[in-house]
Amino acid sequence: MSILVTGGARSGKSGFAERLTGKLAPQQEAVYVATGQAFDEEMKARIALHRQQREEGGFRWETREEPLELAALLRQLSGSGQTVLVDCLTLWLSNQLLAVEERSDRQQLVEAEIAGLEQSISSFQGTLILVTNEVGDGIVPEYSLGRLYRDLAGRMNALLARQCEQVFLVTAGIPVELKSREYLL
Repeated sequence: MSILVTGGARSGKSGFAERLTGKLAPQQEAVYVATGQAFDEEMKARIALHRQQREEGGFRWETREEPLELAALLRQLSGSGQTVLVDCLTLWLSNQLLAVEERSDRQQLVEAEIAGLEQSISSFQGTLILVTNEVGDGIVPEYSLGRLYRDLAGRMNALLARQCEQVFLVTAGIPVELKSREYLL
């Protein structure tokens, strides 16, 4: 079963996803796949805080840091019997885009990575919880790379939401399951 958890920045989506993992994971242990990279001191502090919070949460996490090769890691973990939480897909997307930022074919390269991720999610055997950000609700970015990122994130989220059995939107710390409210047009 795959579950997508989305929402804005600081909406409570990661905390909700961790609690949900705690309810779904056998023996109260799971794999936590962290996609963030510490490029500056502020991000290093955020990562350290997340690690500390996980350690103090009373739940056993095996943390795997994977900023780029997420699809391959999910293929490796598929069928392992472990519950897997990925936090977060939009950081992974940012990593992908920055890795090919100077390339003229960067959009096609990142779209290929998204397609590979979609395939690994659709074939995942086990419980997989994915955290992502809703980035398209704000202003249109001023620069080209920002607009490309926003567009890719929106398409990625829609694509992956179709692959997941459940999709939660977290706003102000309140999760709402969206797939049960789907309307067919």
